[in-house]
Amino acid sequence: MRTIIRNVIIADKSSSFNGRKVNVCIEDDVIALITENSVDHEKADHVIDGSGKYLFSGLFDLHARFREPGEEYKETIDSGCMAAAQGGFTDVLLMPDTTPAVDNKSQVDYILNRSIGKITDVHVAGAISMDLKGKDLSEMHDMFLTGARVFTDDKHSVQDAGLLIRALLYSRDFNARIFNFPNDKSISGKGVMNEGQQSTLCGLRGIPAIAEEIMVERDIMLSVYTDTNIHLSTISTAGSVEKIRRAKKAGYKITCDVAAHNLLLDDSHLSDFNSLYKLMPPLRTNEDISALIEGLKDNTIDAICSDHSPEHTESKKTEFDLAAYGISCLETSLSCAFTALKNHLDHAEIFSKLNSNPRSIIGLPVPVIEEKAKANLVLFDPANNWTVREWDIKSKSKNNPFINTQLIGRVEMVYNNSILHFCN
Repeated sequence: MRTIIRNVIIADKSSSFNGRKVNVCIEDDVIALITENSVDHEKADHVIDGSGKYLFSGLFDLHARFREPGEEYKETIDSGCMAAAQGGFTDVLLMPDTTPAVDNKSQVDYILNRSIGKITDVHVAGAISMDLKGKDLSEMHDMFLTGARVFTDDKHSVQDAGLLIRALLYSRDFNARIFNFPNDKSISGKGVMNEGQQSTLCGLRGIPAIAEEIMVERDIMLSVYTDTNIHLSTISTAGSVEKIRRAKKAGYKITCDVAAHNLLLDDSHLSDFNSLYKLMPPLRTNEDISALIEGLKDNTIDAICSDHSPEHTESKKTEFDLAAYGISCLETSLSCAFTALKNHLDHAEIFSKLNSNPRSIIGLPVPVIEEKAKANLVLFDPANNWTVREWDIKSKSKNNPFINTQLIGRVEMVYNNSILHFCN
């Protein structure tokens, strides 16, 4: 298959063509030609107009859930991969919070085999603890040999510092990466939204910022103690940003990410008790959002993730206290991040927070837009102000608060594994 993308701007900081308007010719799985000169397109299978649009490497999501095995009525690997492609993600890291949990090599092997041949490449994170209970270490080395490179208990958050120390030391022996979601459950308790003025007005139990920040401080100290890398997932408060900034300046081995929706939505969205905005970590204040954006600008925050958490309608349309946490958002995460950051970061820098940086965090090769390189590409229109409709959501679950909301910038095309997908 021969595909030509005409008059497109390359947005790839590692490419020698970065910032240039070019014509790109793709032959099957390879970028055959990049040139500013005209290209013969008579024998092309597809000719795509890239005028005013950006071409960059496929996005990598550090934090997604496809619910298979166990909860296929919410999401499957098939539907999850289509949702990812719709949003520009050619790679996703799946969390181990399935039923049963991904805490052994057979579970890793099952998911990897189920995902062969998709447009989206699937990577598997194994559980740190057996059944995500935070008590005994899982079969980490066996899972590593099967293909898992990251270990995390996802939103269950490792509360036992001794267990996390053992995981950090053990993972260091085979160069795996430990992720932890910072949330001290003894403080967050049964809170359902950010603790502050808005939670008081709503009469809802709050989740104080310190529940996150005290665990950020703990995990930094454990990383220093073990001299091991640790990644802090989906941070959300100004205090966390400042603690991580200080740790990085001191040379500590810390990386972190933020969910795209935490850059755009604040806790005022819960004023009408809409459970689509019930998230973990919760939506914080505008002051927190400003701090998160500053953290991205100065590279305190390394990456942006989707935190894709598909939930069935019945799990969301219920009493707010009983509603499930989470957002189904792979299709809108890039547009959400672009809307929030387009006036704060260079466009290529925004894309790098979603493609090259996540891959570097877990030690994977970073795709580059050069001749003879594998074609792993996204075409993005930064001027497309589009209103999200339910039919744009390819996930089996539709718990996306951006439906019927306008976002800026839209993915138009994805190319990976010799598969061409048009998103509009």
